Amino acid sequence: MSERAIPILPCRNVDDIAPFYEALGFQVTFRQERPNPYLCLVRGGIDLHFFGLAAFEPENSMGSAILLVPDTGVLFEEFAAGLRSFYGKLPISGIPRITRPRRKQGTTAGFTVVDPGGNWLRITALGDTEDEAPGTNTSRLGRVLLNAARQGDARGDDAQAVSVIEAGLQRHPDAPDAEKLPLLVYLAELHVRTGNHGQAASALNDINALDLDPEQRRALAEELASAAEIRGSLES
Repeated sequence: MSERAIPILPCRNVDDIAPFYEALGFQVTFRQERPNPYLCLVRGGIDLHFFGLAAFEPENSMGSAILLVPDTGVLFEEFAAGLRSFYGKLPISGIPRITRPRRKQGTTAGFTVVDPGGNWLRITALGDTEDEAPGTNTSRLGRVLLNAARQGDARGDDAQAVSVIEAGLQRHPDAPDAEKLPLLVYLAELHVRTGNHGQAASALNDINALDLDPEQRRALAEELASAAEIRGSLES
């Protein structure tokens, strides 16, 4: 039998945790309220345990776990579908929330889920490295995006990520519109996270003004779909 490790993460109430993870496709394998609240969840080869503390503040949580998976894109789509069904939209701000898959400077491709307990699940591509990854964007604005994602998605410093993107766009005003699109989509998402909905709408308007030909729109279909979803969340 191979070795395995199971993280035990804190939460205020297991009643908040169970339905959230069930929306992600996890199953409850054990639950108790006394003598102390405890919850066990499993999804495929992923095991997560939680203990409840009534005085716990999710905003102050330092709980974190790295999940290594074969395909971060497939898992994101499965998680996203469950969260859209559960919440009626994709939660991209506050607690809980999910980030879209992005490569980050110095790290592998992946995304993050922040659960109702404030715990960060860092979903990472198994066996991938920044140098080996196919399609890594090394353009001027591509490198800006890598740095911004490192600040916002890996470190949780959304304000710094916004500054990195805004500086990059100002520094490279002549960059092709197709390179600007991913940065503007991320910028809109970051503004939603920080509650700056007016600035998010402004970034989305900048996206609408981009000059993209049909081939570029096909290649950037996922980014355009993300922008449309963000706009829909602002209008709902």
